[in-house]
Amino acid sequence: MSDLKAQFEAAVANSTNLSERPDNATLLKLYALYKQASAGDNTEAKPGFSDMVARAKWDAWNSLKGKSGDEAMQLYIDLIESLS
Repeated sequence: MSDLKAQFEAAVANSTNLSERPDNATLLKLYALYKQASAGDNTEAKPGFSDMVARAKWDAWNSLKGKSGDEAMQLYIDLIESLS
């Protein structure tokens, strides 16, 4: 396992132990970076207008289209470290 992958998995585990809950914008960024790092570009259908939470998550993830998995992992790690 690469060092980056190990750091990413540690950051994911640490995300549940933050001293306080991040604001919604930060949570969306964490979600999007996690999805980009673990699944790659968003290829799912855009949720309907009535499901605002799913649509916000989809938009956040879709905004990272083209970003490499390694870059998304590093950004996720950096963000979790800044919140700890």
